[in-house]
Amino acid sequence: MNFDDIKNEWNAESPDGSNISTDMLKIKQAHTPIDKIRAKMKHEFFYQIFFLVLMAFVPYFFGFSSVMNQVFLIFYAITCGFTAYYFFKFYLFYKNSYDMSLDTRKNILWFFYEMKLNIELYKALTYIVAFIGVAFIAIYLFIEKASIFNKILANLSSVYILLNCFITILIIGVITELWAWYYYGKYLKQVKKVVDELDYE
Repeated sequence: MNFDDIKNEWNAESPDGSNISTDMLKIKQAHTPIDKIRAKMKHEFFYQIFFLVLMAFVPYFFGFSSVMNQVFLIFYAITCGFTAYYFFKFYLFYKNSYDMSLDTRKNILWFFYEMKLNIELYKALTYIVAFIGVAFIAIYLFIEKASIFNKILANLSSVYILLNCFITILIIGVITELWAWYYYGKYLKQVKKVVDELDYE
């Protein structure tokens, strides 16, 4: 083999080598948003535990009657049940994301789609907890403030009440979507950008 043959082979192999190094740089680039997502998941776990514990003292803060205490306990138990399921799913994902190296496109893709699924679960939990809260407030008004609440309802049309219910649901939805985007979505978008760039190449 002469020098020209060796030179030609070297030139033929060179683009592949540079492509591998470019891919590796992009894969490493995905680590930063993934690390941020993991950190936020950890923080959120502690925030939610804190608020669940704080919620347990709501009857004492508002001086509920014995009937309302029992109603609150039912709603609190339901909320804790849904939250426990969410914690379990989120914890499994969080733990599994550390079990893999995240040094390959396949692993980053797994993280992206699993996190996307967990964000949908997170949003579903937020909707459930919000509607449980709204339902509890409605029952509280019917039981504890029945006379005042009935007077207010008597002066309102059913169309106005339905419109307010619709607006409340809309506000809950918008806040949930914006919070999920602010807390996780923007980092997930960065991961997706890296995956798309790897696919394109």
